[in-house]
Amino acid sequence: MSENNKFKDFFKFGDFGNYFVRVFQKPDPNQKSNYNLRMMHGINKISIVVFLLAIIFWIVKRFI
Repeated sequence: MSENNKFKDFFKFGDFGNYFVRVFQKPDPNQKSNYNLRMMHGINKISIVVFLLAIIFWIVKRFI
Protein backbone atom coordinates (compact mmCIF):
# COMPACT_ATOMS: atom_id res chain seq x y z
CA MET A 1 0.00 0.00 0.00
CA SER A 2 1.42 3.34 -0.97
CA GLU A 3 1.71 6.34 1.32
CA ASN A 4 -0.91 8.24 -0.69
CA ASN A 5 -3.54 5.52 -0.15
CA LYS A 6 -2.88 5.48 3.60
CA PHE A 7 -3.49 9.23 3.72
CA LYS A 8 -6.77 8.91 1.78
CA ASP A 9 -7.94 6.03 3.98
CA PHE A 10 -7.21 8.03 7.12
CA PHE A 11 -9.60 10.78 6.03
CA LYS A 12 -12.27 8.47 4.60
CA PHE A 13 -15.50 8.94 6.56
CA GLY A 14 -17.89 6.92 4.37
CA ASP A 15 -21.59 7.31 5.11
CA PHE A 16 -20.89 9.36 8.22
CA GLY A 17 -18.97 12.01 6.29
CA ASN A 18 -21.42 11.99 3.42
CA TYR A 19 -24.24 12.97 5.78
CA PHE A 20 -22.51 16.25 6.65
CA VAL A 21 -22.31 17.09 2.95
CA ARG A 22 -25.88 16.00 2.21
CA VAL A 23 -27.47 17.91 5.09
CA PHE A 24 -26.41 21.23 3.53
CA GLN A 25 -27.67 20.38 0.03
CA LYS A 26 -31.11 21.29 -1.29
CA PRO A 27 -33.60 18.43 -0.91
CA ASP A 28 -34.68 16.43 -3.92
CA PRO A 29 -37.96 17.95 -5.22
CA ASN A 30 -39.20 14.50 -6.32
CA GLN A 31 -38.86 13.06 -2.81
CA LYS A 32 -41.74 13.49 -0.38
CA SER A 33 -40.80 15.47 2.72
CA ASN A 34 -42.67 16.34 5.86
CA TYR A 35 -42.42 19.02 8.52
CA ASN A 36 -40.70 16.80 11.11
CA LEU A 37 -37.97 15.73 8.70
CA ARG A 38 -37.30 19.33 7.62
CA MET A 39 -37.08 20.48 11.25
CA MET A 40 -34.73 17.61 12.15
CA HIS A 41 -32.37 18.53 9.30
CA GLY A 42 -32.58 22.21 10.26
CA ILE A 43 -31.61 21.45 13.85
CA ASN A 44 -28.77 19.23 12.61
CA LYS A 45 -27.47 22.09 10.44
CA ILE A 46 -27.48 24.44 13.43
CA SER A 47 -25.72 21.84 15.60
CA ILE A 48 -22.99 21.22 13.02
CA VAL A 49 -22.33 24.95 12.56
CA VAL A 50 -22.22 25.61 16.32
CA PHE A 51 -19.89 22.64 16.83
CA LEU A 52 -17.50 23.85 14.12
CA LEU A 53 -17.54 27.38 15.54
CA ALA A 54 -16.76 26.00 19.00
CA ILE A 55 -13.84 23.96 17.64
CA ILE A 56 -12.47 27.03 15.82
CA PHE A 57 -12.89 29.16 18.95
CA TRP A 58 -11.15 26.51 21.07
CA ILE A 59 -8.23 26.26 18.63
CA VAL A 60 -7.82 30.06 18.46
CA LYS A 61 -8.03 30.39 22.25
CA ARG A 62 -5.60 27.52 22.78
CA PHE A 63 -2.87 28.76 20.44
CA ILE A 64 -3.19 32.54 20.71
